[in-house]
Amino acid sequence: MNGLHFRLKKTGTRPLAALILALLPALLLPQALVAAEHPPSLERQTVLRALLHQECGSCHGLYLTGGLGPALTPDALKGQTKEQIALTIMQGRPGTAMPPWNRFLQPTESQWLAGFLLYASDTAP
Repeated sequence: MNGLHFRLKKTGTRPLAALILALLPALLLPQALVAAEHPPSLERQTVLRALLHQECGSCHGLYLTGGLGPALTPDALKGQTKEQIALTIMQGRPGTAMPPWNRFLQPTESQWLAGFLLYASDTAP
């Protein structure tokens, strides 16, 4: 055989397993914190609904049935997950008029808005 050959020292799997177990909580902690957060208060939900109809409605239509941007009705959003919608809310859509809202909303609020858009029957401002 040609090339460099290094003699591998047999160390076992215990140090690697210990390292993985030590790092696992750090990797899962951000997800656990987001999951542990409570949904927005009823007062904040009212503010978020107003934001949805006033700010988002300026592009997506007052009744969210479409305009400059696509419709945001439950029928129009079929096939989208709550996570996909929340990600679009937070990060926007580069190259389009859809801005990121991550400076104004918490991740749990975007999740709540996404769920509201997917499952709520309220379309009135």
